[in-house]
Amino acid sequence: MKTTEKIAALAATTLNDPRWVAVQAHDARADGTFFYSVRTTGVYCRPSCASRPARPENVAFHLTAAAAERAGFRPCKRCKPDQPSLAEQHATMITEACRVIEQAEFAPTLEQLATPTGLSPFHFHRIFKAVTGLTPKQYALAHRAQRVRNELGRGNNTVTGAIFDAGYNSNSRFYENANQLLGMTPTSYRAGGVDNDIRFAIGECSLGAILVAQSGRGVCAILIGDDPDQLARDLQDRFPRANMIGDDPAFEKLVARVVGFVETPGIGLDLPLDVRGTAFQQRVWQALREIPAGVTASYSEIARRIGSPSAVRAVAGACAANMLAVAIPCHRIVRNDGGLSGYRWGVERKRALLDREAQA
Repeated sequence: MKTTEKIAALAATTLNDPRWVAVQAHDARADGTFFYSVRTTGVYCRPSCASRPARPENVAFHLTAAAAERAGFRPCKRCKPDQPSLAEQHATMITEACRVIEQAEFAPTLEQLATPTGLSPFHFHRIFKAVTGLTPKQYALAHRAQRVRNELGRGNNTVTGAIFDAGYNSNSRFYENANQLLGMTPTSYRAGGVDNDIRFAIGECSLGAILVAQSGRGVCAILIGDDPDQLARDLQDRFPRANMIGDDPAFEKLVARVVGFVETPGIGLDLPLDVRGTAFQQRVWQALREIPAGVTASYSEIARRIGSPSAVRAVAGACAANMLAVAIPCHRIVRNDGGLSGYRWGVERKRALLDREAQA
């Protein structure tokens, strides 16, 4: 084969490799998934390296840094591919900061968290939010709320004791947000939801069995599955001592509205919702509700919309924790390439919902 033909063949191989697109875009999201080497310089780099991309015929791809070094290439001095990436360094730093918050009796100040890292409070605050999706203060509040839930759930403490043990300085500070955090009064939560009425009914739709439940605040669960009994058990597990009320003909009309929305998305679903979750989950779920029917978005797009571009996995976790199928449309989230990813109620149901919305 002539030299020019060989060069053209090498260039074509690189240009047809999807990893070349990441290299040209300096895509940090691809860091760690592969490395690329340059024959003319003898170095290998991360996909995000800020150096000007080499000619495609001089580029080769490697799965690991060790593989690139075995092939005779040395690490780039600019992107340092043989060392932890900046994103990994940030993740380690913020993980340690989260442990400090969780172990502290009282929430540390921003300055106290930033000082050990050597960063300014402003820079630390920005990195913390990018990694976790929350500000340090929001993370501390969410952790404190979880501690209250744990203390109340054990049932071996008074409500006041649980609030103070979780780090609140006064009852009033907790009670200001208690309904949003717990979905009910602390006393009722401690009792496992006793004295709280939750009306529910199970119907059938083209996607299988569907359970709709409503608390005093609004619809608190829309579950879809193959086994009606399992759906009822899932609801019961949420509040084992709540007063579950079924067989209510008036409530079954609400189920019919939800079923109608599932079958014909264009009619919309304007119902009050009882949405319970962490501060981060609430932000993700609100972003999902803003996606119009017939439109999809990726996990990374949602992460960017809520101002936390690095929190893609946390966004996926929030989608998986969603208890309000179709009302909070996590089925509209797809992979970056447009393919369907996991769905709590099954990928086939996800495909069916998207097909109906596209047709509508």
